[in-house]
Amino acid sequence: MLFNSYIFIFAFFPIVLLGFFGLNYFQKYTAAKIFLIIASLYFYGYFNWWYLLIIVTSVVLNYCFSRIMLRDKTSKTVRKTIFVLALILNIGSLFYFKYYDFFIGNINSLFQSDFPLLHLLLPLGISFFTFQQLSYVIDSYKRDEKIAEYNFFDYALFVTYFPQLIAGPIVTHDEMVPQFADLSKKRFNADNFAAGLYAFTFGLGKKVVIADAFGLLVNQAFADVSALGTVNAVLAMLAYTFQIYFDFSGYCDMATGIGKMMNIDITMNFNSPYKAVTIIDFWKRWHITLTRFFTKYIYIPLGGNRKGTVRTYVNIMIVFLVSGIWHGANWTFIVWGVVHGIANVLTRILDKTTGVFSKRQNKAINVISWFLTFLFVNLAWVIFRADSLADAWTFFTQFFHFTGFSQTTEMLQTVFTSGFQFLGHLIPKFSVIMPIALFAFAFLASVFMKNTNQRIANFKPSMPEALLMPCMLVWCIMSFAGVSTFLYWNF
Repeated sequence: MLFNSYIFIFAFFPIVLLGFFGLNYFQKYTAAKIFLIIASLYFYGYFNWWYLLIIVTSVVLNYCFSRIMLRDKTSKTVRKTIFVLALILNIGSLFYFKYYDFFIGNINSLFQSDFPLLHLLLPLGISFFTFQQLSYVIDSYKRDEKIAEYNFFDYALFVTYFPQLIAGPIVTHDEMVPQFADLSKKRFNADNFAAGLYAFTFGLGKKVVIADAFGLLVNQAFADVSALGTVNAVLAMLAYTFQIYFDFSGYCDMATGIGKMMNIDITMNFNSPYKAVTIIDFWKRWHITLTRFFTKYIYIPLGGNRKGTVRTYVNIMIVFLVSGIWHGANWTFIVWGVVHGIANVLTRILDKTTGVFSKRQNKAINVISWFLTFLFVNLAWVIFRADSLADAWTFFTQFFHFTGFSQTTEMLQTVFTSGFQFLGHLIPKFSVIMPIALFAFAFLASVFMKNTNQRIANFKPSMPEALLMPCMLVWCIMSFAGVSTFLYWNF
């Protein structure tokens, strides 16, 4: 089910709120958890009920594995055996559904073989809920100081809680389960509801009004990259840079808002990444919970920065290679991850030899560093978005060829089949002005304005917001006719 849909806003979520707070009001706390689990599973299986078999099986197996490993009577040998089995099943299921065809396709190309492809439908959110459960499984094996033996309902709700189920953030058990048990969060809170509604509306606007508008331009541009020319290639690159940010961060804002309305604090996943002044800084701000997962469960176990400079750089490259693979079964994602890894290593080498980034006392250097980082991120997104490495190469040849300065107006006007269409009908000259204004606004919003988490940190409703938010909500709902799924559903 989509957050940006009529059924979610007018039926599913109101019913969930009434059921959740109603059961808690009558102190039916366990019943409220079960209700929320069932609602979350309905949310997950809305488009395809077969998905439920996968996620329910995954939840039951991982819960059993963790309980066995956490028992005091379990020997080290048994615990290690269960841990290895859990890793095989989790990573194996992810490989089977997400990477099997990619792996077999490359084998066929390399060895001229003819192994059949399965053409499996990728289960929604499998990368997210698999990693989320892996964190609990690994902590159970290590008997992390924050680990606890939760009852099945708490664990199931931790995994399936619908706001963050399909596209993150990748939350940890110690962040979520204690909140589900906190009696102070069981009653409706008007202040939290207001802040949550604000965050949800803000995120919905990011997705429906901004990201989907840019998405139309991006889809047209990448459908035939050989016909772009320099100006249109620049427009397409910037459009995707803004689309993926406002789409993904918009989802996370909505998840944050939904959680807040239910008195649940969901971990921040974005902290204004396009304000980053280095690529290292970028990865501290973009998809924060994924970076945290890779740091804790891959980078540190590999030795982190404790085994010398060369080993540190190798570990960084491994992490970014895995990050690329995690994002999708295509060489474009792998190359994108490797390119980011190289940039990360080079930044560290330059800073180690010159101190230019760690000191950052010169404003001019900060601006130049920001610009180079933003440019690199933009160019890397091209590889990420392209259907193939060949298309990415063609895109870059168009980008740097400095020809084809025509048809820019037509490219810009593609955003008017989105929520801005009515403006183009009312004021014809807006057909060119509004797309340019949209680019300018997206840039200013992502680089200079406060992000949603900053806005709701000390949220106090004001009259301008009380007038603006309903208008934004109505605008978004009126745009649902051209609704689209979230980009990270594909990952």
